[in-house]
Amino acid sequence: MSLLSLLLTVFILIGLLSRFQLGNSQLVFDEQNVVEAIGKELSVPGWGMNTTDFCSWHGIICSSNSSMVERLDLSGFKLQGNLTLISELKALTFLDLSNNNFQGSIPVAFGNLSELQYLDLSFNKFGNSIPSELGMLRNLKALNLSKNWLTGAIPNELEGLVNLQDFQIFSNNLNGTIPMWIGNLTNLKVFAAYENEFSGDVPVNLGLYSQLSLLNLHSNQLEGTIPESICANGNLEFLVLTQNKLTGTIPDSIGNCKGLSGIRIGNNKLIGGIPKWIGNISSLTYFEADSNSLSGEIVPEFAKCSNMTLLNLASNEFNGTIPNEFGQLNNLQELIVSGNNLYGEIPTSVLKCKNLNKLDLSNNKFNGTIPRDICNTSRLQYLLLGENFIRGEIPHEIGNCVKLLELQMGNNELTGNIPPEIGHMKNLQISLNLSHNNLHGKLPQDLGKLDKLVSLDVSDNQLVGNIPPALKGMQSLIEVDFSSNQFTGPIPTFAPFQKSPNSSFLGNKGMCGDPLSDGCGDLNGYYNHKVSYRIVLAVIGSGLAVFVSVTVVVLLFMMREKQEKAAMEAGKLGNIDEISSKPVILVGTVFVDNLKQAVNFDAVVKAVMKDSNKIYVGTFSTVYKAEMPSGMILSVKKLNSMDKTIIHHQSKMIRELEKLSKLVHDNLARLIGFGIYEDVVLLLHEYYANGTLTQYLHSSSEKAEYKPDWPTRLAIATGVAEGLAFLHHVAIIHLDISSGNVLLDSNFRPLVSEVEISRLLDPSRGTASISTVAGSFGYIPPEYAYTMQVTAPGNVYSYGVVLLEILTTRLPVDEAFGEGIDLVKWVKGAPARGETPEQILDARLSTISFSWRKEMLAALKVALLCTDVTPAKRPKMKKVVEMLQEVAKS
Repeated sequence: MSLLSLLLTVFILIGLLSRFQLGNSQLVFDEQNVVEAIGKELSVPGWGMNTTDFCSWHGIICSSNSSMVERLDLSGFKLQGNLTLISELKALTFLDLSNNNFQGSIPVAFGNLSELQYLDLSFNKFGNSIPSELGMLRNLKALNLSKNWLTGAIPNELEGLVNLQDFQIFSNNLNGTIPMWIGNLTNLKVFAAYENEFSGDVPVNLGLYSQLSLLNLHSNQLEGTIPESICANGNLEFLVLTQNKLTGTIPDSIGNCKGLSGIRIGNNKLIGGIPKWIGNISSLTYFEADSNSLSGEIVPEFAKCSNMTLLNLASNEFNGTIPNEFGQLNNLQELIVSGNNLYGEIPTSVLKCKNLNKLDLSNNKFNGTIPRDICNTSRLQYLLLGENFIRGEIPHEIGNCVKLLELQMGNNELTGNIPPEIGHMKNLQISLNLSHNNLHGKLPQDLGKLDKLVSLDVSDNQLVGNIPPALKGMQSLIEVDFSSNQFTGPIPTFAPFQKSPNSSFLGNKGMCGDPLSDGCGDLNGYYNHKVSYRIVLAVIGSGLAVFVSVTVVVLLFMMREKQEKAAMEAGKLGNIDEISSKPVILVGTVFVDNLKQAVNFDAVVKAVMKDSNKIYVGTFSTVYKAEMPSGMILSVKKLNSMDKTIIHHQSKMIRELEKLSKLVHDNLARLIGFGIYEDVVLLLHEYYANGTLTQYLHSSSEKAEYKPDWPTRLAIATGVAEGLAFLHHVAIIHLDISSGNVLLDSNFRPLVSEVEISRLLDPSRGTASISTVAGSFGYIPPEYAYTMQVTAPGNVYSYGVVLLEILTTRLPVDEAFGEGIDLVKWVKGAPARGETPEQILDARLSTISFSWRKEMLAALKVALLCTDVTPAKRPKMKKVVEMLQEVAKS
C-alpha cells in the first residue's frame, strides 16, 4: 500500500470514529431528554434535584457502555400521567410501574420495547382490554398485569411470547376462555389468573409441554375437568382451582407431582373418591377439597404425606370412618371433615397428633362416646363435635383442654351432668355449645369462671334448678340461650341476661324475671323494685353527667369564640401587612443533629400558612405537610390552643420538649424539633406518606396499598398497643387515642402521635386534669363524663375502640348504628340483633381463611375486655400486648 493510500485510510477511520462518537453522544443526549420529559410528565419525586446524571436518579439503571436506560423501576410512587414517552427508551429490559395510580388503557407503544424482558404494571387502575401489541415483545420473560380493571379476553397475539416464564393477570375483569396456546408456552412456570370471569374448560395441555410450578385459577367460572396433563412434567408445586364449576374426578396423575406443596380444589362440583396416589406426594402440606360431591371412604394413604398440616374434606359425601393411620401425621394442625356421612368412634389416633389445633367432626354420624383422653394434645383450640350421635357422658377430663377457644357439642345424645371441670378452661372464649342433648342436673357454678366466653348455649336439655348467680363472673358474654330446660327461680340480675331476647329463657316453666314477662311474686316485686331503684339512680346520674359535659363544652365553645373574636379584631391591622410579611420564629430547635441542616424554619412557617398543606385536623392540633428546600418533607403540628401559662413559661415547656425528643420507641412518632412564633407552637415530626390508620381503614378505595389484609392490621394493632404500654411504663397518659393519631410508615409500622400534648397541657404534672374535652368523640371512655380525669384505664378503653375499628372497619360514630349508639354499643348489641360475633367482623378479611377468622375472633375478645364499662376490669396495656402476641402465635 502506498503512503498516500495509507494516509487516506487513516483519515477515513478517524472520520468514522468521530461520527460514531458524535452519534453516541447524540443518543445519550436524546435519552436524557426523554428521561427528563418522563420525570416532568409523571412528577417523579427526586429526579433531577441533586445531579444532571440521570443514570444516578432513583429507579434508573443504565448500561455500563452506552448510558442507555436498561432498567426503570418506579413502583410504589403513586404516580399518574401519560406513559407513552417510556416507549422511547429503546434499550429497556426491565420496566416496573406497579403500585401507582395509572389509569386509562395500557399504552400500545409499549409493544415497541423490543428488548423488554420484565414488565410489571400490577396494582394500578388500567382499564379496557390488554393491547395485542404486547405480543411483539418476543424477549419478554415476565408479564404482570394483575390488580387492575382490565376487561375482555386474553389476546391471541400474546401467543408469540415464547420466552414467557411468569404470566400473572389475577384480580381483573377479564373474560372469555383461557386460550389453548398458553399450554404451549414451553418456558411457562407461573400462571396466575384468579379472580376474573373466565369460563369454559381449563386447557387440557396445561403442564404438558411447560415447566409449570404454580397454577392459580380460583374464583372464575371454569367448567370441565381438571386436566390429566397438569402433572405431566412433575414440576407443579401449587394448584389452586377453588370456587369454579369444575366437574369430573380428581385425576390419578396428581400423584406424579412429587413436589406439590398445596392443593386447593374446594367449592367445585367434583365427584368420585380421592386417588390413592395422593400418598406419593410426600411434600404435601395442605389439601383442601371442601364443598364438592366427593364420595367413598377417606383413603389412609394421606398418612404418607408426613408434612401435612391441614386436611379439609368438609361438605362432601364421604362415608366410613377416619383412618387410624392419621395418627402418624405428626405435623397435622387442622382436620376438618364436617358435613359428611362419617361414623364410628371419635378417632383417638388423631388426638395423639401433638400439633393438632382444630378437630372438626361436626354434622356427621359419629356414634361413639367422648374419649377420656380427648385432650392429650396440649395445643387443641377448636373442638367441634356438634350434630352427630355421640352418646354417654361428657368426661371430667374435658377440663384438661386448657387451650380451647371453642367447644361445640350441641345436637348429640349426651347424658349426665355438665362437668364442673369445664370451668377450668379459662381460655374458652368463642363459644360453649351443649344444646340439644339429654343433659340433666344443675348448671355448675364453676362456669362463672369462664370470664372470656362470648357465647353460651345450653338450650334443649333437662337441666334443673336456678341459674347460678356465679355466672355473673362471665363478664364477656354477648349471647346466651337457656331455653327449653327445667330451670326455676328468678333470672339473675346480669346485663348479658337482661339484654338477651326472651326467647333465650322460654320453655322453663319455673323461671321468672326480666327479660321474661312472668313475674316472680313478692320476691320478684322486691327484685324489680330494687332494679327500678337502681335504674332511676343510673338515669339521674347519667343525666347529671351529660349536663356537666354539655355545660363544659358550651363554656369552652363560648370561650373559644370570644378568643377568636378578639384575635380577629387584633389581626385587622396585621392583615394589611400579611402579604409582605410572615410570622418570624422566635425560638426554634432541631433535636436530631443530622437533621439540623435539612430543616428550614422559614419554610416551616410558610407551609402552615397555607390551607392547601393541611393534612389532618385533630382535637388538639392541626397537621401540615411542609417541604424543605433540602428535599426533606416534614409533618408540622400546629397546636390549636395553648394555655397562656405555658407560653409565658417557655423554658419549662422547652425542657419538656427536650425530654420528649429523647423518648424513643419503635411505635412512637418521635419529636425532632419545635418552633414558636407569637403565641403559636409548632412541633416537627417526620412525614409518613402512608397517612393515618383512619385513612388506611376507611379510604381503601383511594390507595391500592390500602388493600384489606389481616396480618397487617394485627401487626398495626399490636404495635399501637406496644407504643401505649411504653408510655404508661414511663408514666405518660395519652390525651387523645384515636385511629387518626396513629401514623403509618412506608412498611405500615404504626407510630402513636400527639404524645407531646399530654405533657404540654400540664407540664408540671404531665397528666390528668385539663380544661378541655379530652379525646375524640367515639373514643372517650364513659367514666370521663363524671370524672373529667384522663387515666390509664381510660386509655385502654380508647385503644379498645381503635381495635374494634380495625376488626370491623366501622367508624367509631356512625349514623347507621342508630341514635345514641357508638361502635362499642353496636358491637355489644350484636346478640340483640340476632348477629353472631363473626357477623360483625369485616367480611373482606374474616372470609378469606379460617386462620384469619380465628385470630380476628380472638382479637375481638381483647377489644371487648378493653371496652368494659367498669375501668377496674380493663386489662393493663402490657397485658393487652401479651394477649395480641398470643393471638398472632395461635
